Amino acid sequence: MTTSTTSTPTWLTSLKEQVSQLEAEAGKFYEKGNKSAGTRTRKVLQDIKALCQEGRTHVQGAKVDTKA
Repeated sequence: MTTSTTSTPTWLTSLKEQVSQLEAEAGKFYEKGNKSAGTRTRKVLQDIKALCQEGRTHVQGAKVDTKA
């Protein structure tokens, strides 16, 4: 995990990639009725949830480090 404050953290880059993938899979599910895409959409949402938690942990750690 990147700890430098000047570069984008790896969790944020991954989150952006997952959101892009979510848009593609959700489009296939809602617009084309592809049920397999619905399963992939749910998986991507679960991955996004995990990345959000990682981001929260990273931000909290950075806040604590600046206080020390």
